[in-house]
Amino acid sequence: MSLPRTPSFRLGGKRALVTGASSGIGRAAAVALAEAGAEVTLVARSVQPLNALAEEMAAEGLTARTRPLDITDIAATEAAVEAEGPFDVLVNSAGLARHAPATETELADYDAVMAVNLRAAHFLTRAVAKGLMAAGKPGSLINISSQMGHVGGPNRSVYAASKHALEGMTKAMAIEWGPAGIRVNTLCPTFIRTPLGEQTLQNPQARDWVLSKIKLGRVGEVEDIMGGVVFLASGASALVTGTHLLIDGGWTAE
Repeated sequence: MSLPRTPSFRLGGKRALVTGASSGIGRAAAVALAEAGAEVTLVARSVQPLNALAEEMAAEGLTARTRPLDITDIAATEAAVEAEGPFDVLVNSAGLARHAPATETELADYDAVMAVNLRAAHFLTRAVAKGLMAAGKPGSLINISSQMGHVGGPNRSVYAASKHALEGMTKAMAIEWGPAGIRVNTLCPTFIRTPLGEQTLQNPQARDWVLSKIKLGRVGEVEDIMGGVVFLASGASALVTGTHLLIDGGWTAE
């Protein structure tokens, strides 16, 4: 009897689209996918950080191209995906947080968070899926959610609402597109040391609260999410869809 073989984590020949690629989790995800062999298209609003990342990656022998884009511009995003796709892998890492007590939520902040975290995510994921279906190709679509898509937290009613909604959206899309071989999942980090995460971690009281919740006793680094991204993007997760991968140090174990 022949031994079973571990499915490959390699992504050679795959094309990946990574939004929010100019910093933090998106930047790390782009590097991880490129290290696994994918050709990566880097998307963010700011041109200079994208070009700098592409140059750094090229110096390491990694393949990346840049595409400055504001994903809240739905028409422009759909046009770009249609023109430059199909993409075998999507990592939607663009995100926004504006924390405040629920009684003090500003309408403009609510709309801004939902525009990026939910509205843009929906239409971007849909655009990539439509390109795959038109080409008759399978794919892996990954939305960067959060542990706050599974729990709540002080001053996070809007952010948590956007991520809980993203989780539901992902499940529904997975059901619809499964027959086409398109997998849709979320990756849910705890607090990661990024420019976005530092909004909380710079506050000593908030940092103590975070550390009290993380059972492993430390905040995350971007490297902590890189293996999970490659797993969900690759054939190693071929039967994984409509679910979430929590990288939260045990926060949600309670």
